[in-house]
Amino acid sequence: MDIGLNGKRVVVTAGAQGIGLAITEAFVAAGAEVHICDVNDDFLAAAKSRFPGVSQSRTDVSNEAEVDAMFAALGARWGGLDVLVNNAGIAGPTAPVEDTDLAQWSQTIAVNLTGPFLCTRRAVPLLKAAGGGAIVNLSSVAGRLGFPLRTPYSASKFGVIGLTETWAMELGPSHIRVNAILPGIVAGDRQERVIAAKAASYGIDHEEMRQRLLSKVSLRSMVTAQDIANQIIFICSPAGAAITGQSLSVCGNVEHLG
Repeated sequence: MDIGLNGKRVVVTAGAQGIGLAITEAFVAAGAEVHICDVNDDFLAAAKSRFPGVSQSRTDVSNEAEVDAMFAALGARWGGLDVLVNNAGIAGPTAPVEDTDLAQWSQTIAVNLTGPFLCTRRAVPLLKAAGGGAIVNLSSVAGRLGFPLRTPYSASKFGVIGLTETWAMELGPSHIRVNAILPGIVAGDRQERVIAAKAASYGIDHEEMRQRLLSKVSLRSMVTAQDIANQIIFICSPAGAAITGQSLSVCGNVEHLG
């Protein structure tokens, strides 16, 4: 089925692994022309083998010079841009606030909040050159609910929602739609590491921590990276043309984090 994304020019940050890889695959399947960036050479090599038609760069989204270089190259090659997916993010530390040091805080904010700012700042002129487009920011249910032991992460994801609502108002007259996706507990290696860290903090075993987390989800299950990708494809397609300024949870209805 043609969903209206064939030939669209798309950037996916951290698009070589996890949720980002699922997003990349979904846009490729829709016929889009995709560029991904990542900081892991092994993941980039694997993505290149899997998607030889997808261009890529080793870009740290928290590094201004690297972000500027990536978008300058894309501008020269494409002349415009249709979709930016600000997916790159890190989990940050799992610790009480009094045990969280400034370096851990700063790194999490740099990747999760400054990164989307740096990328969007350079993407907007290309989106305007295309006559409009879509920006999708990856927040989290930790951007609408307090998240004990995860101060830097939760703060950064609340901040992403602020960016989303501000940019939707600012860029709407240029026909640029801006939305946030709020994943819940996403199945995968990263989530298993988070569960392990939280289990250690609470002094309980891994499975007990898993069940404690899922007991606060209405559907009592994790979501998948594909669930996230599906929602992003929808809001970037013509079917989502009236959706902007929204924070859309894809989480099975997480009721509480803790």
